[in-house]
Amino acid sequence: MTELIISEKPDAAKKIAMALANGKAEKHSNGRVPYYTLTHGNTDIIVGCAVGHLYTVGEKEKTTWDTYPIFDVIWIPTSEADKKADFSKKYLDTLKKLAKQAKSFTVACDYDIEGEVIGLNVIRKVCKQKDASRMKFSTLTKEDLIEAYEERSKTLDWGQANAGETRHILDFYYGINLTRALTHAVKSATGTFKLLSSGRVQGPALKIIVDREKEIRAFIPVPFWQVELDGKVNGGDILALHKEDKFWEKDKADAVMAKVKGQKKGIIAKAEKRKFNQNPPFPFDLTSMQLESYRCFKIKPKYTLEVAQKLYTGGWISYPRTSSQKLPKKLGFKKILESLKKQPQYKEMAGKILKTKLEPNEGKKEDAAHPAIYPTGTIPDDLEGWDQKIYDLIVRRFFSVFAEPAIRETNTLTIDVNEEPFITKGTVTVYKGWHDFYGPYVKLDDKELPEVNEGDPVDVKKITEHSRETKPPNRYTQSSIIHALEKKGLGTKATRAAIVDTLFTRGYVVGDQNIEATELGIITTDVLGKYCPEILDEELTREFEAEMKSIREKNLTGKQVLDRSKEVLAAIVDKFKKHEKNIGKHLAEANQAATKLATEVGKCKKCKDGILTIRKGKFGRFLACNNYPDCKTTFNLPKTGTIKPAGKVCETCGYPIVIVRAPRKGPQEFCINPDCPEKIEANGSAESYPEEGMVCPTCGKGKMVLKKSFYGQFLGCDNYPKCKTMMKIIEGKVDKTPITPAAKKTFSKKTVKKTVKKAAKKK
Repeated sequence: MTELIISEKPDAAKKIAMALANGKAEKHSNGRVPYYTLTHGNTDIIVGCAVGHLYTVGEKEKTTWDTYPIFDVIWIPTSEADKKADFSKKYLDTLKKLAKQAKSFTVACDYDIEGEVIGLNVIRKVCKQKDASRMKFSTLTKEDLIEAYEERSKTLDWGQANAGETRHILDFYYGINLTRALTHAVKSATGTFKLLSSGRVQGPALKIIVDREKEIRAFIPVPFWQVELDGKVNGGDILALHKEDKFWEKDKADAVMAKVKGQKKGIIAKAEKRKFNQNPPFPFDLTSMQLESYRCFKIKPKYTLEVAQKLYTGGWISYPRTSSQKLPKKLGFKKILESLKKQPQYKEMAGKILKTKLEPNEGKKEDAAHPAIYPTGTIPDDLEGWDQKIYDLIVRRFFSVFAEPAIRETNTLTIDVNEEPFITKGTVTVYKGWHDFYGPYVKLDDKELPEVNEGDPVDVKKITEHSRETKPPNRYTQSSIIHALEKKGLGTKATRAAIVDTLFTRGYVVGDQNIEATELGIITTDVLGKYCPEILDEELTREFEAEMKSIREKNLTGKQVLDRSKEVLAAIVDKFKKHEKNIGKHLAEANQAATKLATEVGKCKKCKDGILTIRKGKFGRFLACNNYPDCKTTFNLPKTGTIKPAGKVCETCGYPIVIVRAPRKGPQEFCINPDCPEKIEANGSAESYPEEGMVCPTCGKGKMVLKKSFYGQFLGCDNYPKCKTMMKIIEGKVDKTPITPAAKKTFSKKTVKKTVKKAAKKK
């Protein structure tokens, strides 16, 4: 009897097949989709794979954009619902083919709600079965996979499956109905189509950011004064503030200044030292790992999860989508540490931890499905960039939770100057403990004060009265908004980063480090808050999250939750339709203002009165004057990354500057002028290449010179714009294959060479 095991992704399928095979698993392919055959014990097994969700929720009958509310839904192939998911069809077809060869079925998708839904749909729709066996594992190591197979449950985790299916349908209800309502409102007011979206969690998440933005804008600074002493004691410099710290009345600060005026000496009135233990950190759950990754590397939570998922499928860390801060002993700490010891960079640290009691410092958060994130001990392939950074962070965090507390000491000095007390504090680490293992990720501001005794004299250099103001609250960062959503119980550990990313995509928020609500985001929130506040209601969203948990625990059914959601949404939509014209008018105005800010780069230098605007054409984005066709000025823009106006001009040539943020890179400012003198590097610069100065192989007139663009350095013909030939610089070397505008349309070097030859013949 042949058994089909369904994995969530191709890498996982390979790991499962290699782990379970008696000898060697045989790899096959069906239209480039891999699958494996093997024998485990006396059982013939086929291991097939999905690529995430092969099915998604869709309308039972297609309707137009102005039709809502929609509640009649079915599960349909993802490839039919989204053209970008066309690639998933071949995986679905392959599983259909493999299912016909099998008599029994086992789901080996990630053991969480999403994995359960993926497996459920394959079993139900592809395998035509009502149930299946279930493998449950937290790592893709051979030992864990064999154990998961031998101890597989006879049924799916139905609590998890029903909760997951309900969540997908509930999110579809909210997403399609609220998005259609907003989009149709704008269209009815302006006659133009503009996609505006909201959702069950998206609305409350946006309101949190908008509320903070309003708080910042409405903030009125309050003046206060501080009196600071700059002195010296026992050869060491000290800075101390008056004991009052902030004086909210200037008269009181002035009175202190009058009393200490002209004083050249002070005395140490009190010297106190206090030692305290700083316990090791807790093991990583997904949110804390995302927060720490952002703190240490400024990597966005969305990308941290992507990297962690890659490390998991590689078999190097445990399952990352966990909310647990627990490391159960059954994981085998000693075995993991012995494996980590084989990696040279961790040999010494692993050896030290092995000499301890191996009792981790755990947090309170638990996850029934998975432990906290930990390294498996499997030696990874050569990791680079973010992969290496996050892996190192996870390994060092694992070491540190077993280590001893660090000991810190705070030294507090009270300085008396003519009976006015000034206080300074300094804290230092006197015993590193877990700091030794967490290494570069321990970021503490140690401040060491001079060694003194009570009664020691203090030389007063100067005493200054500072006039200051209170500051507004900080904007949310990519990291802190995730933390805020978790604290408020909005979204799930796996969805919060994607929700925030959607707010950026829709133009509701902007910002690289600090998240700022746009006018579109603010007005959208205001309009919804006025006419349909339920869309932004945190409490309602939390209630549905609690009901998801109840379904998982089998205290509620999915039908009960969905029936209630239909009633709630029907009431929201009914209220929305009554105010549709007013809502559409306000949203349209906000959208126009937002579009102007996002697309208008600056004045056109050619026609003087035109505005250069970001446009989209057949071949991608470009800049064009809005006086077209009278003015046909255009400029190229990068095909990837986000682009926004910088709101200033180049100091060298006077052309506008844009901010470009390429994927996984920080923001960079660029002048749009390709002939800007700053873009041409002079010979003899820090970077030079033998090919500089060579005759252009295309036009034969110009010379190849070093230039800079949005994409970095390259060699370009100085006969530009008549000749636009360029040569790429890859890893510090010039690729001599010339690229012309026509040749840029293909990635094939062979085609590039043919194009260049044709150009040379014509010449």
